[in-house]
Amino acid sequence: MFVNSNGYNLGVREDEVVVNDVGLPPWAKKPEDFVRINRMALESEFVSCQLHQWIDLIFGYKQRGPEAVRALNVFHYLTYEGSVNLDSITDPVLREIPEAYFIRDPHTFLLTQDFLKAMEAQIQNFGQTPSQLLIEPHPPRSSAMHLCFLPQSPLMFKDQMQQDVIMVLKFPSNSPVTHVAANTLPHLTIPAVVTVTCSRLFAVNRWHNTVGLRGAPGYSLDQAHHLPIEMDPLIANNSGVNKRQITDLVDQSIQINAHCFVVTADNRYILICGFWDKSFRVYSTETGKLTQIVFGHWDVVTCLARSESYIGGDCYIVSGSRDATLLLWYWSGRHHIIGDNPNSSDYPAPRAVLTGHDHEVVCVSVCAELGLVISGAKEGPCLVHTITGDLLRALEGPENCLFPRLISVSSEGHCIIYYERGRFSNFSINGKLLAQMEINDSTRAILLSSDGQNLVTGGDNGVVEVWQACDFKQLYIYPGCDAGIRAMDLSHDQRTLITGMASGSIVAFNIDFNRWHYEHQNRY
Repeated sequence: MFVNSNGYNLGVREDEVVVNDVGLPPWAKKPEDFVRINRMALESEFVSCQLHQWIDLIFGYKQRGPEAVRALNVFHYLTYEGSVNLDSITDPVLREIPEAYFIRDPHTFLLTQDFLKAMEAQIQNFGQTPSQLLIEPHPPRSSAMHLCFLPQSPLMFKDQMQQDVIMVLKFPSNSPVTHVAANTLPHLTIPAVVTVTCSRLFAVNRWHNTVGLRGAPGYSLDQAHHLPIEMDPLIANNSGVNKRQITDLVDQSIQINAHCFVVTADNRYILICGFWDKSFRVYSTETGKLTQIVFGHWDVVTCLARSESYIGGDCYIVSGSRDATLLLWYWSGRHHIIGDNPNSSDYPAPRAVLTGHDHEVVCVSVCAELGLVISGAKEGPCLVHTITGDLLRALEGPENCLFPRLISVSSEGHCIIYYERGRFSNFSINGKLLAQMEINDSTRAILLSSDGQNLVTGGDNGVVEVWQACDFKQLYIYPGCDAGIRAMDLSHDQRTLITGMASGSIVAFNIDFNRWHYEHQNRY
Protein backbone atom coordinates (compact mmCIF):
# COMPACT_ATOMS: atom_id res chain seq x y z
CA MET A 1 0.00 0.00 0.00
CA PHE A 2 3.00 2.33 0.30
CA VAL A 3 4.33 1.66 -3.21
CA ASN A 4 2.93 3.03 -6.46
CA SER A 5 3.68 -0.27 -8.17
CA ASN A 6 1.27 0.42 -11.05
CA GLY A 7 2.97 3.72 -11.89
CA TYR A 8 -0.18 5.83 -11.58
CA ASN A 9 0.12 9.55 -12.27
CA LEU A 10 -0.67 10.98 -8.82
CA GLY A 11 0.19 14.56 -9.66
CA VAL A 12 2.83 17.04 -8.53
CA ARG A 13 3.14 18.80 -5.17
CA GLU A 14 3.40 22.57 -4.74
CA ASP A 15 7.18 22.25 -4.47
CA GLU A 16 7.14 20.47 -7.87
CA VAL A 17 8.03 17.07 -6.38
CA VAL A 18 6.21 14.25 -8.20
CA VAL A 19 3.82 12.31 -5.94
CA ASN A 20 4.83 8.65 -6.11
CA ASP A 21 5.71 6.12 -3.37
CA VAL A 22 4.91 7.09 0.22
CA GLY A 23 7.83 8.87 1.88
CA LEU A 24 9.27 6.76 4.73
CA PRO A 25 10.90 7.86 8.00
CA PRO A 26 14.68 7.52 8.29
CA TRP A 27 14.46 4.29 10.35
CA ALA A 28 12.75 2.38 7.51
CA LYS A 29 14.94 1.71 4.49
CA LYS A 30 12.10 0.13 2.51
CA PRO A 31 8.31 -0.26 2.86
CA GLU A 32 8.69 -3.83 4.11
CA ASP A 33 10.85 -2.54 6.99
CA PHE A 34 8.23 0.08 7.80
CA VAL A 35 5.49 -2.57 8.06
CA ARG A 36 7.67 -5.04 9.96
CA ILE A 37 8.90 -2.54 12.55
CA ASN A 38 5.42 -1.10 13.08
CA ARG A 39 4.08 -4.61 13.61
CA MET A 40 6.87 -5.36 16.07
CA ALA A 41 5.82 -2.28 18.03
CA LEU A 42 2.06 -2.77 17.84
CA GLU A 43 2.25 -6.50 18.66
CA SER A 44 4.80 -6.05 21.44
CA GLU A 45 4.24 -7.02 25.06
CA PHE A 46 4.43 -3.37 26.09
CA VAL A 47 1.47 -2.51 23.85
CA SER A 48 -0.40 -5.64 24.92
CA CYS A 49 -0.11 -4.56 28.54
CA GLN A 50 -1.54 -1.11 27.73
CA LEU A 51 -4.25 -2.18 25.30
CA HIS A 52 -7.08 -1.98 27.84
CA GLN A 53 -6.37 1.72 28.40
CA TRP A 54 -6.85 2.42 24.69
CA ILE A 55 -10.15 0.50 24.76
CA ASP A 56 -11.27 2.64 27.73
CA LEU A 57 -10.59 5.83 25.74
CA ILE A 58 -12.16 4.80 22.42
CA PHE A 59 -15.02 2.46 23.35
CA GLY A 60 -15.15 2.58 27.13
CA TYR A 61 -15.91 4.64 30.21
CA LYS A 62 -13.41 7.40 29.30
CA GLN A 63 -15.14 8.16 26.01
CA ARG A 64 -17.51 10.80 27.41
CA GLY A 65 -18.50 12.46 30.64
CA PRO A 66 -16.25 13.55 33.53
CA GLU A 67 -13.79 10.68 32.94
CA ALA A 68 -13.29 11.86 29.35
CA VAL A 69 -12.57 15.40 30.58
CA ARG A 70 -10.05 14.08 33.12
CA ALA A 71 -8.34 12.00 30.40
CA LEU A 72 -8.21 14.97 27.95
CA ASN A 73 -10.36 12.85 25.63
CA VAL A 74 -12.99 15.43 24.54
CA PHE A 75 -13.84 16.07 20.87
CA HIS A 76 -16.08 18.33 18.81
CA TYR A 77 -19.70 17.83 19.84
CA LEU A 78 -20.78 16.85 16.30
CA THR A 79 -18.53 13.75 16.37
CA TYR A 80 -20.45 12.01 19.17
CA GLU A 81 -23.08 9.39 18.47
CA GLY A 82 -26.63 10.77 18.81
CA SER A 83 -25.70 14.43 18.55
CA VAL A 84 -26.63 14.48 14.87
CA ASN A 85 -29.72 12.98 13.32
CA LEU A 86 -27.94 11.30 10.43
CA ASP A 87 -31.20 10.31 8.76
CA SER A 88 -32.04 13.97 8.31
CA ILE A 89 -28.95 14.57 6.21
CA THR A 90 -30.39 12.66 3.28
CA ASP A 91 -33.90 14.20 3.65
CA PRO A 92 -34.26 16.81 0.86
CA VAL A 93 -37.20 18.46 2.66
CA LEU A 94 -34.98 19.51 5.53
CA ARG A 95 -32.64 21.30 3.15
CA GLU A 96 -35.37 23.92 2.61
CA ILE A 97 -35.75 24.77 6.32
CA PRO A 98 -34.92 28.50 6.61
CA GLU A 99 -33.25 28.42 10.03
CA ALA A 100 -32.11 25.96 12.68
CA TYR A 101 -34.58 24.79 15.28
CA PHE A 102 -34.11 22.52 18.29
CA ILE A 103 -35.52 19.06 18.97
CA ARG A 104 -35.28 17.13 22.25
CA ASP A 105 -32.59 19.27 23.90
CA PRO A 106 -30.09 22.06 23.17
CA HIS A 107 -27.43 19.52 22.04
CA THR A 108 -29.49 17.67 19.45
CA PHE A 109 -30.89 19.73 16.59
CA LEU A 110 -31.59 19.87 12.88
CA LEU A 111 -29.64 22.34 10.79
CA THR A 112 -30.01 24.91 8.04
CA GLN A 113 -28.67 24.10 4.59
CA ASP A 114 -25.34 25.86 5.23
CA PHE A 115 -24.90 24.17 8.59
CA LEU A 116 -25.85 20.88 6.96
CA LYS A 117 -23.02 21.20 4.45
CA ALA A 118 -20.61 22.21 7.20
CA MET A 119 -21.68 19.23 9.28
CA GLU A 120 -21.21 16.85 6.33
CA ALA A 121 -17.73 18.28 5.78
CA GLN A 122 -16.96 17.88 9.50
CA ILE A 123 -17.95 14.19 9.45
CA GLN A 124 -16.17 13.46 6.16
CA ASN A 125 -12.92 15.06 7.30
CA PHE A 126 -12.79 14.22 10.98
CA GLY A 127 -14.99 11.15 11.33
CA GLN A 128 -17.30 10.20 14.17
CA THR A 129 -16.70 8.76 17.60
CA PRO A 130 -17.69 5.06 17.73
CA SER A 131 -20.48 3.73 19.93
CA GLN A 132 -19.72 3.62 23.63
CA LEU A 133 -19.67 -0.09 24.44
CA LEU A 134 -18.44 -0.13 28.06
CA ILE A 135 -19.14 1.96 31.12
CA GLU A 136 -16.60 0.21 33.37
CA PRO A 137 -12.81 -0.10 33.03
CA HIS A 138 -11.75 -2.88 30.65
CA PRO A 139 -9.60 -5.57 32.36
CA PRO A 140 -5.95 -5.77 31.25
CA ARG A 141 -4.99 -8.56 28.88
CA SER A 142 -3.03 -11.50 30.29
CA SER A 143 0.38 -11.32 28.73
CA ALA A 144 3.75 -12.97 29.02
CA MET A 145 4.96 -10.09 31.20
CA HIS A 146 2.19 -10.85 33.70
CA LEU A 147 2.92 -14.58 33.52
CA CYS A 148 6.48 -13.89 34.61
CA PHE A 149 5.22 -13.24 38.14
CA LEU A 150 3.21 -16.44 38.49
CA PRO A 151 4.86 -19.32 40.38
CA GLN A 152 5.86 -22.39 38.34
CA SER A 153 5.11 -20.57 35.13
CA PRO A 154 7.32 -20.72 32.05
CA LEU A 155 8.80 -17.31 31.42
CA MET A 156 8.41 -16.11 27.89
CA PHE A 157 11.84 -14.54 28.03
CA LYS A 158 13.60 -16.87 30.43
CA ASP A 159 17.19 -17.90 29.89
CA GLN A 160 16.90 -21.48 31.04
CA MET A 161 20.61 -22.20 30.75
CA GLN A 162 19.59 -25.49 29.21
CA GLN A 163 22.04 -27.56 27.28
CA ASP A 164 21.72 -27.23 23.54
CA VAL A 165 21.39 -30.97 22.94
CA ILE A 166 18.65 -32.87 24.78
CA MET A 167 19.29 -36.35 23.40
CA VAL A 168 20.64 -38.42 20.53
CA LEU A 169 18.69 -41.46 19.35
CA LYS A 170 20.62 -43.96 17.19
CA PHE A 171 18.58 -46.37 15.11
CA PRO A 172 19.92 -49.90 14.47
CA SER A 173 20.03 -49.13 10.75
CA ASN A 174 22.85 -46.89 9.54
CA SER A 175 20.73 -45.61 6.68
CA PRO A 176 20.50 -41.77 6.72
CA VAL A 177 17.35 -40.34 8.29
CA THR A 178 16.03 -38.38 5.35
CA HIS A 179 12.64 -37.22 6.64
CA VAL A 180 11.45 -36.06 10.08
CA ALA A 181 7.84 -35.16 10.95
CA ALA A 182 7.18 -33.99 14.52
CA ASN A 183 3.40 -34.17 15.04
CA THR A 184 3.49 -33.83 18.81
CA LEU A 185 0.18 -32.20 19.79
CA PRO A 186 -1.13 -33.69 23.05
CA HIS A 187 -4.63 -34.45 21.71
CA LEU A 188 -3.30 -36.87 19.09
CA THR A 189 -3.83 -40.59 19.63
CA ILE A 190 -0.09 -41.08 19.16
CA PRO A 191 1.95 -37.88 19.54
CA ALA A 192 5.15 -38.89 17.78
CA VAL A 193 8.20 -38.01 15.76
CA VAL A 194 7.93 -40.03 12.57
CA THR A 195 11.24 -40.67 10.80
CA VAL A 196 11.99 -42.22 7.40
CA THR A 197 15.39 -43.41 6.22
CA CYS A 198 16.91 -43.52 2.75
CA SER A 199 16.15 -47.25 2.66
CA ARG A 200 12.48 -46.33 3.30
CA LEU A 201 12.37 -47.81 6.78
CA PHE A 202 10.04 -45.63 8.86
CA ALA A 203 9.69 -45.38 12.64
CA VAL A 204 6.90 -43.96 14.82
CA ASN A 205 8.85 -42.66 17.83
CA ARG A 206 6.51 -41.72 20.66
CA TRP A 207 6.70 -38.17 22.03
CA HIS A 208 6.52 -37.82 25.82
CA ASN A 209 6.47 -34.08 26.56
CA THR A 210 2.73 -33.75 26.06
CA VAL A 211 1.46 -32.70 29.52
CA GLY A 212 2.66 -29.13 29.10
CA LEU A 213 5.71 -27.01 28.53
CA ARG A 214 8.64 -28.17 30.55
CA GLY A 215 8.35 -26.39 33.88
CA ALA A 216 4.74 -25.39 33.32
CA PRO A 217 1.82 -26.14 35.66
CA GLY A 218 0.64 -29.70 35.14
CA TYR A 219 4.12 -31.00 34.40
CA SER A 220 4.66 -34.15 36.44
CA LEU A 221 7.90 -35.22 38.07
CA ASP A 222 7.41 -38.69 36.60
CA GLN A 223 7.61 -37.16 33.19
CA ALA A 224 10.87 -35.43 34.00
CA HIS A 225 12.57 -38.84 34.03
CA HIS A 226 11.58 -39.46 30.43
CA LEU A 227 13.55 -38.29 27.46
CA PRO A 228 11.18 -36.57 25.05
CA ILE A 229 11.45 -39.19 22.27
CA GLU A 230 11.09 -42.95 22.74
CA MET A 231 12.32 -45.16 19.92
CA ASP A 232 9.70 -47.12 18.04
CA PRO A 233 9.68 -50.52 19.82
CA LEU A 234 9.28 -52.42 16.54
CA ILE A 235 12.56 -50.87 15.37
CA ALA A 236 14.34 -51.02 18.72
CA ASN A 237 13.55 -54.73 19.24
CA ASN A 238 13.96 -55.58 15.57
CA SER A 239 10.66 -57.44 16.06
CA GLY A 240 8.39 -55.85 13.51
CA VAL A 241 10.57 -54.40 10.79
CA ASN A 242 8.19 -55.91 8.24
CA LYS A 243 5.56 -53.46 9.51
CA ARG A 244 7.96 -50.55 9.03
CA GLN A 245 9.71 -51.31 5.73
CA ILE A 246 8.35 -49.95 2.45
CA THR A 247 9.37 -52.58 -0.10
CA ASP A 248 7.60 -51.30 -3.24
CA LEU A 249 10.13 -50.50 -5.95
CA VAL A 250 11.06 -46.89 -6.60
CA ASP A 251 12.47 -45.61 -9.87
CA GLN A 252 16.22 -46.22 -9.77
CA SER A 253 17.02 -42.71 -10.97
CA ILE A 254 15.24 -41.10 -7.99
CA GLN A 255 17.43 -39.62 -5.28
CA ILE A 256 15.63 -40.26 -1.99
CA ASN A 257 15.37 -37.02 0.02
CA ALA A 258 13.02 -35.24 2.41
CA HIS A 259 10.72 -34.20 -0.47
CA CYS A 260 9.83 -37.81 -1.24
CA PHE A 261 7.70 -38.18 1.92
CA VAL A 262 4.73 -36.57 3.64
CA VAL A 263 3.32 -37.65 7.02
CA THR A 264 -0.31 -36.79 7.82
CA ALA A 265 -0.96 -34.55 10.83
CA ASP A 266 -2.28 -37.47 12.92
CA ASN A 267 0.85 -39.61 12.28
CA ARG A 268 -1.31 -42.42 10.89
CA TYR A 269 -0.30 -42.35 7.22
CA ILE A 270 2.82 -41.76 5.12
CA LEU A 271 2.65 -40.62 1.50
CA ILE A 272 5.63 -41.62 -0.63
CA CYS A 273 6.59 -40.75 -4.22
CA GLY A 274 9.27 -41.79 -6.70
CA PHE A 275 7.69 -45.02 -7.94
CA TRP A 276 8.44 -46.33 -11.43
CA ASP A 277 4.74 -46.40 -12.38
CA LYS A 278 4.39 -42.57 -12.01
CA SER A 279 2.23 -42.87 -8.89
CA PHE A 280 2.55 -41.77 -5.31
CA ARG A 281 1.28 -44.07 -2.59
CA VAL A 282 -0.32 -43.96 0.86
CA TYR A 283 0.79 -46.35 3.61
CA SER A 284 -0.56 -46.97 7.11
CA THR A 285 2.04 -46.29 9.80
CA GLU A 286 0.33 -48.83 12.06
CA THR A 287 0.59 -51.82 9.71
CA GLY A 288 2.99 -50.65 7.01
CA LYS A 289 0.42 -51.74 4.43
CA LEU A 290 -0.38 -49.92 1.21
CA THR A 291 -3.80 -48.24 1.44
CA GLN A 292 -4.00 -46.16 -1.78
CA ILE A 293 -2.20 -45.66 -5.09
CA VAL A 294 -2.70 -42.27 -6.74
CA PHE A 295 -2.09 -41.72 -10.45
CA GLY A 296 -2.22 -38.46 -12.36
CA HIS A 297 1.23 -37.57 -13.67
CA TRP A 298 2.80 -38.52 -17.00
CA ASP A 299 6.23 -39.14 -15.49
CA VAL A 300 7.81 -40.08 -12.16
CA VAL A 301 6.58 -38.07 -9.15
CA THR A 302 9.64 -36.34 -7.66
CA CYS A 303 8.33 -34.34 -4.67
CA LEU A 304 5.40 -34.05 -2.26
CA ALA A 305 4.26 -31.38 0.18
CA ARG A 306 1.43 -31.01 2.69
CA SER A 307 -0.37 -27.85 3.78
CA GLU A 308 -1.31 -27.10 7.36
CA SER A 309 -4.30 -29.20 8.46
CA TYR A 310 -7.84 -28.05 9.07
CA ILE A 311 -10.02 -29.31 11.94
CA GLY A 312 -10.66 -32.97 11.20
CA GLY A 313 -7.28 -33.48 9.56
CA ASP A 314 -8.21 -32.31 6.04
CA CYS A 315 -5.37 -30.70 4.11
CA TYR A 316 -3.94 -30.12 0.67
CA ILE A 317 -1.29 -32.39 -0.84
CA VAL A 318 0.80 -31.21 -3.79
CA SER A 319 2.75 -33.58 -6.03
CA GLY A 320 5.47 -32.42 -8.42
CA SER A 321 6.80 -34.49 -11.30
CA ARG A 322 9.36 -34.90 -14.04
CA ASP A 323 6.53 -34.05 -16.43
CA ALA A 324 7.08 -30.40 -15.27
CA THR A 325 3.60 -30.12 -13.74
CA LEU A 326 2.19 -30.12 -10.23
CA LEU A 327 -1.13 -31.58 -9.11
CA LEU A 328 -3.07 -30.32 -6.11
CA TRP A 329 -4.95 -33.02 -4.18
CA TYR A 330 -7.28 -33.00 -1.20
CA TRP A 331 -6.57 -35.30 1.74
CA SER A 332 -9.71 -36.33 3.64
CA GLY A 333 -8.94 -36.64 7.35
CA ARG A 334 -12.25 -38.42 7.86
CA HIS A 335 -11.74 -41.14 5.25
CA HIS A 336 -7.90 -41.18 5.33
CA ILE A 337 -7.66 -41.05 1.56
CA ILE A 338 -6.78 -38.69 -1.25
CA GLY A 339 -10.15 -37.42 -2.48
CA ASP A 340 -13.56 -36.83 -0.91
CA ASN A 341 -15.33 -40.03 -1.90
CA PRO A 342 -14.20 -43.40 -0.46
CA ASN A 343 -16.16 -45.15 -3.22
CA SER A 344 -13.90 -43.67 -5.89
CA SER A 345 -10.60 -43.83 -4.00
CA ASP A 346 -9.02 -45.89 -6.82
CA TYR A 347 -9.26 -42.95 -9.22
CA PRO A 348 -9.23 -39.68 -7.27
CA ALA A 349 -9.18 -36.48 -9.33
CA PRO A 350 -6.79 -33.62 -8.56
CA ARG A 351 -8.30 -30.29 -7.49
CA ALA A 352 -6.00 -28.35 -9.84
CA VAL A 353 -3.22 -28.79 -12.41
CA LEU A 354 -0.36 -26.31 -12.04
CA THR A 355 1.67 -25.66 -15.18
CA GLY A 356 4.41 -23.26 -16.25
CA HIS A 357 7.66 -25.12 -15.53
CA ASP A 358 9.93 -26.31 -18.35
CA HIS A 359 11.90 -28.80 -16.27
CA GLU A 360 11.42 -31.46 -13.60
CA VAL A 361 9.87 -30.10 -10.40
CA VAL A 362 12.23 -30.73 -7.47
CA CYS A 363 10.74 -28.80 -4.52
CA VAL A 364 7.36 -27.43 -3.52
CA SER A 365 5.61 -25.79 -0.58
CA VAL A 366 1.87 -25.18 -0.10
CA CYS A 367 0.16 -22.75 2.29
CA ALA A 368 -3.60 -23.22 2.67
CA GLU A 369 -3.96 -19.99 4.67
CA LEU A 370 -2.55 -17.91 1.81
CA GLY A 371 -4.03 -20.20 -0.85
CA LEU A 372 -0.66 -20.45 -2.60
CA VAL A 373 1.67 -23.12 -3.99
CA ILE A 374 5.33 -22.23 -4.57
CA SER A 375 7.43 -24.66 -6.56
CA GLY A 376 10.93 -24.90 -7.97
CA ALA A 377 12.15 -26.65 -11.13
CA LYS A 378 15.49 -28.41 -11.38
CA GLU A 379 16.98 -25.63 -13.49
CA GLY A 380 14.69 -22.88 -12.17
CA PRO A 381 12.79 -20.72 -11.80
CA CYS A 382 10.40 -20.81 -8.84
CA LEU A 383 6.72 -20.22 -9.65
CA VAL A 384 3.84 -18.98 -7.49
CA HIS A 385 0.40 -20.50 -8.21
CA THR A 386 -2.94 -20.15 -6.48
CA ILE A 387 -4.52 -23.35 -5.19
CA THR A 388 -7.05 -23.02 -8.01
CA GLY A 389 -4.21 -23.44 -10.52
CA ASP A 390 -3.64 -19.86 -11.68
CA LEU A 391 -0.02 -18.87 -12.29
CA LEU A 392 0.66 -15.59 -10.49
CA ARG A 393 4.35 -14.90 -11.03
CA ALA A 394 7.88 -16.25 -11.21
CA LEU A 395 10.34 -15.56 -8.40
CA GLU A 396 13.50 -14.55 -10.19
CA GLY A 397 16.51 -14.91 -7.94
CA PRO A 398 19.79 -13.00 -8.22
CA GLU A 399 22.13 -13.82 -11.07
CA ASN A 400 23.88 -16.74 -9.35
CA CYS A 401 20.70 -18.26 -7.88
CA LEU A 402 19.67 -20.64 -10.63
CA PHE A 403 18.90 -24.08 -9.19
CA PRO A 404 16.29 -24.04 -6.39
CA ARG A 405 16.39 -27.02 -4.02
CA LEU A 406 14.41 -26.09 -0.86
CA ILE A 407 11.39 -23.82 -0.28
CA SER A 408 9.75 -22.67 2.95
CA VAL A 409 6.78 -20.28 3.10
CA SER A 410 5.42 -18.44 6.15
CA SER A 411 1.76 -17.54 6.61
CA GLU A 412 2.98 -13.91 6.71
CA GLY A 413 3.75 -14.20 3.01
CA HIS A 414 7.52 -14.54 3.02
CA CYS A 415 9.18 -17.20 0.92
CA ILE A 416 12.67 -18.50 1.70
CA ILE A 417 14.33 -20.34 -1.19
CA TYR A 418 17.61 -22.25 -0.97
CA TYR A 419 19.54 -22.62 -4.20
CA GLU A 420 22.49 -24.89 -4.93
CA ARG A 421 25.91 -23.92 -3.54
CA GLY A 422 24.79 -22.29 -0.31
CA ARG A 423 22.70 -19.45 -1.71
CA PHE A 424 19.51 -18.18 -0.04
CA SER A 425 16.90 -15.63 -1.11
CA ASN A 426 13.94 -14.17 0.76
CA PHE A 427 11.03 -13.01 -1.42
CA SER A 428 7.81 -11.27 -0.57
CA ILE A 429 4.76 -13.04 -1.92
CA ASN A 430 4.53 -10.19 -4.46
CA GLY A 431 7.82 -11.37 -5.91
CA LYS A 432 10.11 -8.70 -4.47
CA LEU A 433 13.57 -9.86 -3.42
CA LEU A 434 13.96 -8.74 0.20
CA ALA A 435 17.29 -10.30 1.20
CA GLN A 436 19.93 -12.76 0.08
CA MET A 437 22.95 -14.52 1.54
CA GLU A 438 25.54 -17.17 0.74
CA ILE A 439 26.87 -19.70 3.26
CA ASN A 440 29.64 -22.26 3.18
CA ASP A 441 27.49 -25.36 3.53
CA SER A 442 25.45 -27.61 1.29
CA THR A 443 22.10 -27.10 3.04
CA ARG A 444 19.75 -30.11 3.15
CA ALA A 445 16.93 -28.81 5.39
CA ILE A 446 15.33 -25.46 6.20
CA LEU A 447 12.31 -24.47 8.26
CA LEU A 448 10.67 -21.31 9.55
CA SER A 449 9.42 -20.73 13.09
CA SER A 450 5.63 -20.58 13.42
CA ASP A 451 5.63 -16.76 13.42
CA GLY A 452 7.86 -16.62 10.35
CA GLN A 453 10.48 -14.51 12.13
CA ASN A 454 13.27 -17.10 12.37
CA LEU A 455 14.90 -19.46 9.87
CA VAL A 456 16.65 -22.68 10.91
CA THR A 457 19.08 -24.37 8.52
CA GLY A 458 21.14 -27.55 8.54
CA GLY A 459 23.32 -29.36 6.01
CA ASP A 460 26.30 -31.53 5.23
CA ASN A 461 28.51 -29.69 7.73
CA GLY A 462 26.33 -31.05 10.58
CA VAL A 463 25.71 -27.58 12.02
CA VAL A 464 22.28 -26.15 12.93
CA GLU A 465 22.14 -22.38 12.46
CA VAL A 466 19.40 -19.90 13.36
CA TRP A 467 18.87 -16.75 11.29
CA GLN A 468 16.59 -13.74 11.37
CA ALA A 469 14.38 -14.43 8.36
CA CYS A 470 13.84 -10.82 7.22
CA ASP A 471 17.52 -9.99 6.63
CA PHE A 472 19.43 -13.27 7.24
CA LYS A 473 21.20 -11.91 10.30
CA GLN A 474 22.82 -14.85 12.09
CA LEU A 475 21.38 -15.38 15.57
CA TYR A 476 22.90 -18.63 16.84
CA ILE A 477 25.12 -21.58 15.88
CA TYR A 478 24.59 -24.91 17.63
CA PRO A 479 27.51 -27.24 18.39
CA GLY A 480 28.47 -29.26 15.34
CA CYS A 481 27.27 -32.85 14.99
CA ASP A 482 29.45 -35.72 13.82
CA ALA A 483 27.33 -36.29 10.70
CA GLY A 484 25.49 -34.26 8.13
CA ILE A 485 21.92 -33.09 8.67
CA ARG A 486 19.35 -34.43 6.19
CA ALA A 487 15.99 -33.35 7.66
CA MET A 488 14.47 -31.18 10.42
CA ASP A 489 11.20 -30.43 12.18
CA LEU A 490 9.96 -28.55 15.25
CA SER A 491 7.74 -29.83 18.05
CA HIS A 492 4.27 -28.25 18.34
CA ASP A 493 5.40 -25.93 21.17
CA GLN A 494 8.42 -24.71 19.15
CA ARG A 495 10.68 -25.75 22.03
CA THR A 496 12.39 -28.79 20.52
CA LEU A 497 14.16 -29.10 17.18
CA ILE A 498 14.58 -32.65 15.86
CA THR A 499 17.15 -33.31 13.13
CA GLY A 500 17.61 -36.42 11.02
CA MET A 501 21.26 -37.29 10.53
CA ALA A 502 23.24 -38.97 7.74
CA SER A 503 24.55 -41.44 10.36
CA GLY A 504 21.11 -42.99 10.95
CA SER A 505 20.32 -41.13 14.17
CA ILE A 506 18.12 -38.23 15.26
CA VAL A 507 19.22 -35.40 17.53
CA ALA A 508 16.84 -33.35 19.70
CA PHE A 509 17.96 -29.77 20.41
CA ASN A 510 16.56 -27.29 22.91
CA ILE A 511 15.40 -24.24 21.03
CA ASP A 512 13.74 -21.08 22.36
CA PHE A 513 13.05 -18.48 19.69
CA ASN A 514 12.13 -15.99 22.42
CA ARG A 515 15.78 -15.63 23.44
CA TRP A 516 16.41 -13.97 20.07
CA HIS A 517 13.26 -11.85 20.32
CA TYR A 518 14.03 -8.12 20.23
CA GLU A 519 12.02 -7.46 23.43
CA HIS A 520 14.03 -10.05 25.33
CA GLN A 521 17.29 -8.57 24.09
CA ASN A 522 16.21 -5.02 24.93
CA ARG A 523 14.99 -5.96 28.39
CA TYR A 524 17.64 -8.47 29.44
